[in-house]
Amino acid sequence: MQDIKIREDKIKEKRKKTSRKTFVQEVGSWRSLVLYRWPSFVSRFPKEKENIVKTTYFEEERDNLIKSWQTIQQDKGFFDQFGILWGNALHPNILHYAQNENCDFVDVCLGSKNCYLSNVVILDCSNVLYSLSAKENSHNVLNSVSVINNSENIYFWNGIIESFNVFYSRYINTSNNIWFSTNLAGCSECIFCDDLENQSYCIKNKQYMKEEYFEEKKEILKNKKLFATYFDETNRTWLNKWSENVSWIFLEKCHNLEQGIYGFQVSDSHNICSFGWKNTNTDIFDAMNGWSVGNSDYYCVYAAGAGSQNLYCSCHINNSSNIYYSYNLTVCSYCLGCIGLKNQSFCIFNKQYSKEERFEKANEIFAQMDREWILWNAFPWWLNPFYFNDTLAYLIDDTFTKEEVTKQWYMRRDEEIKVDIPAWADILEVMDLDKYQRFNFSGEREINPEILKKVIKDNKGNYYRIVPMELEFLQKYGLPLPEIHWLERIKLGFKFK
Repeated sequence: MQDIKIREDKIKEKRKKTSRKTFVQEVGSWRSLVLYRWPSFVSRFPKEKENIVKTTYFEEERDNLIKSWQTIQQDKGFFDQFGILWGNALHPNILHYAQNENCDFVDVCLGSKNCYLSNVVILDCSNVLYSLSAKENSHNVLNSVSVINNSENIYFWNGIIESFNVFYSRYINTSNNIWFSTNLAGCSECIFCDDLENQSYCIKNKQYMKEEYFEEKKEILKNKKLFATYFDETNRTWLNKWSENVSWIFLEKCHNLEQGIYGFQVSDSHNICSFGWKNTNTDIFDAMNGWSVGNSDYYCVYAAGAGSQNLYCSCHINNSSNIYYSYNLTVCSYCLGCIGLKNQSFCIFNKQYSKEERFEKANEIFAQMDREWILWNAFPWWLNPFYFNDTLAYLIDDTFTKEEVTKQWYMRRDEEIKVDIPAWADILEVMDLDKYQRFNFSGEREINPEILKKVIKDNKGNYYRIVPMELEFLQKYGLPLPEIHWLERIKLGFKFK
């Protein structure tokens, strides 16, 4: 036991010193943002394999995964043995937790309904489209990143907390009816405003009388150019309010956090992205997408939560503790090199041992990894099943070149994404979108419902379409048709200047 603690400390010390770029590459490359069309279902995995099955079947067979164990082979390295188990174990086509409704095109989803082409939709959310990280009772969220805690009617952009009716804005807290603004808290009816608290009826930080404000607002929202160019012209960054001794972007109620992005109540940590929620999360190093309450001691972890603790170099771990180099575990403890298990403890490569035998064998494996100088490493590139340029790594840092990632043997996608595009599609060039939208005599924006029958090709050659839920939202709030592919819209949330 003492030897394992010593080696845990080695992992901790290594991960505490990771550079931002290495962190983004090693951890972010395990989160694909794209779903791929297979003959029988969509999948988070780009390449079809027999051991990838529908989520419902995976859950039915999950208790049997403990029977698909493999023995420890002294003549093989740890990652080689893990790779064999990876190839033999079942994997769900998408990750769903608890009950979801009409979310077949969502990956990493918990207790939500009516969501489409989004990632990480957690706890009582609905009508989430083309978005990343919508959590806890958030509804009608389109083209947005990191929208949490009772937010509603959010369209284009990022960092929204406990707010409603927010459009083309970022870093908005407890506010409503906000357009083209940044860094607002406790505000209502603001347009083109920055760094305000508890203000109303403001345009460019100038307060107006209520009637005059609404007259100006009506004219502003007729200007189509604003909707198309605001993202490129704005250069405001989050001020990290209510935080102390922190660095990077949109960190709220954080303390002693170096290099964080989208952090909420995280302390004494380094290199985090989209992490935190209720209560304080502490000692988080090289971790992305950690949600729920009271997480602690994460070291090189992607996607974990529900109060998990003491996790090392693992992905998709929920309500678990003392997990090492494992993937997709739920309610587990003291597991090493395991895949897909639920309600299990003291396992190595999915084989269960007695408590004493498990510690002895785990110590032997850690000793071998230590000698081979790989103890603190993330999963190697050849285990990664995702196209690098479809992952969160490339979303956060698009300076990774094709030559750079292929030299390190990551996979990379060159073909177009058409997961939701029917073969018989009628293609519409984006320059012709105005044929399907106009202002009527009352000055209200109208969209021709015939757009639902079209597939739009943007200026980069990407294809996308408008779905009924989206059209209803656009018409309700007088918004123009989007002019770029839905994945490019998500990327806008990670363009920091």
